[in-house]
Amino acid sequence: MAAMSDDFAAAAASLPDSFRLLIRESAESTNDELRLLAEAGAPGDTVLIALHQTAGRGRRGAAWFSPAGEALAFSVLIRPEEPKALWPRLALAAGLAVAEAVESFGIGAGIKWPNDVWIGRRKVAGILVEAGRDFAIVGIGLNVRSAGFPAELSEIATSLRMEGGREIDRPEALAAVIRRLALRGRQIGADFPEMLESVRQRCVLTGHRVSLETSSGPQSGRVAGIGDSGELLLETGGSVRSFIQADGVRILDGCG
Repeated sequence: MAAMSDDFAAAAASLPDSFRLLIRESAESTNDELRLLAEAGAPGDTVLIALHQTAGRGRRGAAWFSPAGEALAFSVLIRPEEPKALWPRLALAAGLAVAEAVESFGIGAGIKWPNDVWIGRRKVAGILVEAGRDFAIVGIGLNVRSAGFPAELSEIATSLRMEGGREIDRPEALAAVIRRLALRGRQIGADFPEMLESVRQRCVLTGHRVSLETSSGPQSGRVAGIGDSGELLLETGGSVRSFIQADGVRILDGCG
């Protein structure tokens, strides 16, 4: 099989008109580097990709496994027109965009609220949204070419190659995500109900018992679904509570 070319410069031509791609051979964190550019006035829809990311992170500072030449590590600068109170919806928009991009390669995908994309019971992508004064940075890590993972990740991680049974070009995967994000990232306002329905259809938590860490402490219960503002609805103690943010979400009933 011919080697993949990773011609990201050529792939840039297939991005929506407003998007501009910046390529770095190496970066500690694409979110951090793009934040500096945003604070210096970089326009919205700037995409920064690192061919090798050395210190990628997820929520709460967790490390992101991103081997050179295998995974995609990139960040997108968004300058939303919507009120800042709606910006947390960008995590759902990005998760949906990634899931739809994965599906475009013939691979079924699900969304693990609030920030992961799963194939079956394994994670294929993680998303980290960080807000600035007048901008948001959407960081995405997507496992594309990996044929395997370290022992500690082998039961919980997967890649497009492992699930699709073929090599997928990383620039092609990047372009697929950006094309979907160009649509979904603009649906956090008036069009949010339409986007939310697509998220709900892919939610892998609904109906399962879960545990999670919240600002009010550990919680557990059965997920009743996703509320109208994108919050997780948790049945616990005979009532339904809503959580707009949470960490460490784990399925407890053997289904993930």
